[in-house]
Amino acid sequence: MKPIPISIIKETENWVCVHKPPFVPSMPERGKYTAQPVIEWAQNRYETAILCHRIDRETSGIMILAKNAEAHRHISMQFEHRQIEKTYHAIVDGPVNFENFEVDLPINTQDLHHIRIDKRFGKEAQTTFHTLETFRHFSLIQCCPKTGRLHQIRVHLSSQNAKISGDLLYGSQIPMLSKIKRKLSGDDRPLIERFALHAYQLKFTDLDGSIQEIQAPYAKDLEVFLKLLRKYDQ
Repeated sequence: MKPIPISIIKETENWVCVHKPPFVPSMPERGKYTAQPVIEWAQNRYETAILCHRIDRETSGIMILAKNAEAHRHISMQFEHRQIEKTYHAIVDGPVNFENFEVDLPINTQDLHHIRIDKRFGKEAQTTFHTLETFRHFSLIQCCPKTGRLHQIRVHLSSQNAKISGDLLYGSQIPMLSKIKRKLSGDDRPLIERFALHAYQLKFTDLDGSIQEIQAPYAKDLEVFLKLLRKYDQ
């Protein structure tokens, strides 16, 4: 499957916000090459481009890159001091009702193959969840991580028995059309072929002091997933 191209959402002389498609890595992957990484794409256009943060390879959505050292320092400090508001949208298994529900559970990321809740050795992690839409078998959830631990949203949702659809690592399965459509014409097929997580919005302070609030539209596969849920899973 040919990866979808990276696209620009907004740029200034100091930074660029891009839409990272699913299955595109933020940085080069060790020992393999599946698609051109975001940093390589950016440095082909802006020689001094620097990543300010990363998102998982399967996650779609907004990323910000600095075009110079001053912008990188300015934006990275906001990430470090938790001053940037990050909003993700996820489709999870089951009807789930969160009302601005905060999960405050420490996460241990020392073993990359076994990232987990660990109240003894984990690092603090907080995420607020709010249900945007519910269906018979799934829910659309807004996720606002305060901290930035690896796999934080995925681990925190799993801890609340609200696994992200298609997230095999944390106990979900690839969702199939037969789950929501009683009478199939033709073969069964996946509703989505990755875990259904999208980096929807970043809110940060620009170098001139203005507040920037930038959104990434849903990736096509997530948009189709939601359209099918609204049609067949009400």
